Amino acid sequence: MALLCLLLAVGHATFDPHKLQTLMQERYGSEGVLIFSAWKNMLAQTYSSTELAQLEQVNQFFNQRLQFTDDYLLWQEKDYWATPLQTMGKRGGDCEDFVIAKYVSLLKLGMPADKLRLIYVRAHLPGTGEVQAHMVLGYYATPDAIPLILDNLQPTITSAEQRSDLTPVFSFNSQGLWIGDTASTSSPTARLSRWRDVLQRMQQEGLAP
Repeated sequence: MALLCLLLAVGHATFDPHKLQTLMQERYGSEGVLIFSAWKNMLAQTYSSTELAQLEQVNQFFNQRLQFTDDYLLWQEKDYWATPLQTMGKRGGDCEDFVIAKYVSLLKLGMPADKLRLIYVRAHLPGTGEVQAHMVLGYYATPDAIPLILDNLQPTITSAEQRSDLTPVFSFNSQGLWIGDTASTSSPTARLSRWRDVLQRMQQEGLAP
């Protein structure tokens, strides 16, 4: 019943579990179907939970089941943004792939897109003085709230106030683009070609946000 409610509730995008499971079987065999089934069950069990519980379950699901892997090793490309099906099928990805999978999963649970942003940050590596590009998912309980941060490098969700190691650069979602806290008039799909590309591939798979 919970899964049925989930499927009926997601009216903003096509969500056909049978088609998606068939794709996973064709691409990744029984192991792909196994992780897809676990993901589908997690969504069904979490659908009626509070937003905070949904954040916890989705964050935990991907952080525990996926391994951080460089794009060169997985896709033979310098910077490839994978769909959630590709990320689950490969059982790994880089920071963008973790974030996209969590973002789409939360949308499928009915969370409003305006509460979620994919955030590009500069991550300051402790004890090294080095800074590297990184992406995290931000959850905004209200438009002016300090976001909670979902990060593949951290097992727990923390407030952005607690992440002094992260310096935000810009953020975006399916609806808009922000430079700092200021909304940009530019379309995120126009400015971000990789975001546009992965959205198109998710649309083809039947898992578009």
